[in-house]
Amino acid sequence: MPTSSITTVSTTPFDDQKPGTSGLRKKVKHFQQINYLENFVQSIFASIGNFQGKTLILGGDGRFYNNDAIQVILKMASANGFGKVIVGQNGIFSTPAASVVIRKNQAYGGIILSASHNPGGPDEDFGIKYNTGNGGPAPEKITDAIYSKTLEITEYLTLDTDNIDITHVASHDLNGMTVEIIDSVEDYAQLMNELFDFDAIRNMISDGFTLCFDAMHAVTGPYALEILENQLGAKKGSVINGIPQEDFGGGHPDPNLVHAHHLAELMFSEQSPDFGAASDGDGDRNMIVGNNIFVTPSDSLAIITANADLVSAYKGKVMGVARSMPTSQASDQVAKKMGIESYETPTGWKFFGNLMDADKVTLCGEESFGTGSSHIREKDGLWAVLFWLNILAVRKESVADIVKQHWHEFGRNYYSRHDYEAIESDSANNVMEGLRNKVKNLINTQTGSLTISYSDDFCYTDPVDNSVSDHQGIRIGFNNGSRIIFRLSGTGTSGATLRIYYESYETNPDNMNQDTQQALDELIKISLEISDLQTLTGRTEATVIT
Repeated sequence: MPTSSITTVSTTPFDDQKPGTSGLRKKVKHFQQINYLENFVQSIFASIGNFQGKTLILGGDGRFYNNDAIQVILKMASANGFGKVIVGQNGIFSTPAASVVIRKNQAYGGIILSASHNPGGPDEDFGIKYNTGNGGPAPEKITDAIYSKTLEITEYLTLDTDNIDITHVASHDLNGMTVEIIDSVEDYAQLMNELFDFDAIRNMISDGFTLCFDAMHAVTGPYALEILENQLGAKKGSVINGIPQEDFGGGHPDPNLVHAHHLAELMFSEQSPDFGAASDGDGDRNMIVGNNIFVTPSDSLAIITANADLVSAYKGKVMGVARSMPTSQASDQVAKKMGIESYETPTGWKFFGNLMDADKVTLCGEESFGTGSSHIREKDGLWAVLFWLNILAVRKESVADIVKQHWHEFGRNYYSRHDYEAIESDSANNVMEGLRNKVKNLINTQTGSLTISYSDDFCYTDPVDNSVSDHQGIRIGFNNGSRIIFRLSGTGTSGATLRIYYESYETNPDNMNQDTQQALDELIKISLEISDLQTLTGRTEATVIT
């Protein structure tokens, strides 16, 4: 490609480019505004230090606008002085695969294009985030710096040149910067082969074990097809909705029982395979389902931790386990019995990254269907699926038997999350502010058959860098170990999502087979009374219950 001159383009700031814990997420049309994407990318480059001549990883989940954004970023990366950009073929990188490639290539960092589990399409969502050289999301000091730059930006650098062909594995020169297009799946699949006993899983499948993986027309499709069907021998068609589409086939790529309803219906039918799983838009979330049993993400983390010694890469190597504050305390019970440390962090994978970089934890998870380990610095949907398959191959028991045995050994944490989506933002903030004003006066209050033993607005001091993260959610704990938690989620692009989490701990085996919502009924009623949610928002029922 001929040499192109660097162009300086004048611009003006946007006042809404503040990245959240998962980067900047807006509607596609928002990103398509003149200079909107360019302003944010230039602000990234101005905030991350001296990257001259270094390597950047670039790719996304294939949603609408993914490849347009890649062409913009490539030209800006060259103009700003990167020496090399590694791009996933066809613009595809799952978020965990991007972390793998960043770490393998010792890259300076990476830009991941995704709005995670949010819908895709011309009228739907798009997102962009920066990951640092450890492969994990940028810490707050970098995201804060990026936002500050977006408020004062006056120009950005780019090239006036043709687009790069990213459809074939090849190497290109872009005004002195190397653009290397690589197979999106190869490095990730190789790492999974190193972590898990593919022979044991392959033998289990050849002996008649059946599975169904719903890729939800999202980024995990190519990874699941290669690993589950081509390498592990699952029969053709075991991966459904495996071709990524810009609008995720018109669906909502969130792996839960509501949005992955075809898989849920199959797993609770007479034709159920032995094992079911699903992943989300960018491949970092997972749902685990057995024949007629749904495994909560909290239980999944606890069961993976309890069975880690069955996977050779983790045998005797689990230093600790971390969970986000809203995640159930099931993994705490396991850690206590194993004699390892357990940590409770705010929601956001960067907090786990700090603990993993300091060798404090090996396994970690969030109730929002994210599970992972120190093999990378992102949650990893397919990794969790393979971990479960490895456990099943060794134990030779059903998912239901493994879950029920776990409850009998460690107790059952009845757990559910109720999402109230797209609430008018002021109303949602009024709910949270009202709760903050009440928490100090709730302790020792009798409500129903329960007494409130503690209540607070969760504040976290990072044990690694001593940074403080406050206002992370309202916690209300009861004398029997039950909890109610209220949080506003930052993952949506319309209005606000208010999430309420319910947890009740049961150690009596005779009481471990209740319906979850019935087991939590008293807590649900208490939460609505304490929060005045129905009065303040007008909502009479949750949008999604998981």
